[in-house]
Amino acid sequence: MTPIRIAILDMYNNAPNEGMRCIRQLLNRGAVESQLAFHIDTFNVRAENQVPDLSYDIYLSTGGPGSPLPSDEAWEPRYFGFIDSLLAFNRQHEQKKHLFLICHSFQLVSRHLGIGLISQRKSTSFGVLPVHLTESGLAEPVMQGLPEPFFIVDSRDYQLTNLEMDRLEELGAEVLCMEKERPHVPLARAVMAVRFTPEVIGTQFHPEADGEGMLRYMLTDEKKQQVIANHGEAKYYEMVRLLADPDTIELTESVIVPTFLRRALAQLGELAAA
Repeated sequence: MTPIRIAILDMYNNAPNEGMRCIRQLLNRGAVESQLAFHIDTFNVRAENQVPDLSYDIYLSTGGPGSPLPSDEAWEPRYFGFIDSLLAFNRQHEQKKHLFLICHSFQLVSRHLGIGLISQRKSTSFGVLPVHLTESGLAEPVMQGLPEPFFIVDSRDYQLTNLEMDRLEELGAEVLCMEKERPHVPLARAVMAVRFTPEVIGTQFHPEADGEGMLRYMLTDEKKQQVIANHGEAKYYEMVRLLADPDTIELTESVIVPTFLRRALAQLGELAAA
């Protein structure tokens, strides 16, 4: 049996992170569940200017540190060239390429496609927070099984707001969820997930976050002191409480990326059998 070829676009720029561990863990589970062989390659996009070609079936582009605003970094045009080539391939071929965009990647691609304003927040959004499904989100297969609202791991200094509705319509893109309403705050609500095309979906948050692993990480002395120093004791203990609840991050982790993988594998299987 030919292995399913999967490319991870590592956007962490060699920064220490939990995201890569979580993504690999979900892919390992997906291989066991589907009883398929996965061939996985990782491309260090920002630190080594690497991008995959179009020989892969499924792509996951990670979160990462730093600004998603325009820069003169050498990797940027190569990354956007890859995005454009994947979208063009899908328009021209029956056998599609599936792509999941996480946090930093979501911001970059939202900017590149011109669907709204990517800007720096007044303050960092950090914690285990509720987000609200839109009408499209309630109907989105990758979100099925999540409550309204559902909880996510959020860690961002930038956000997508001020949507260009004509551009969304042109792409056939749909907004799937929004950050929590804050009636007392006179600021635009950030978009938290978008279905860009039938094969490309992205989230502003970290759907790969592992509740149990993150709780272990949060309970280390170093991380505890860091969170308390940056965000306060109340925020730290609220995060610990929510991470320990199996109906928050553990549930989100079990639904979004696994369903994306199942749907991609199903389509690949149907076309291979045709």
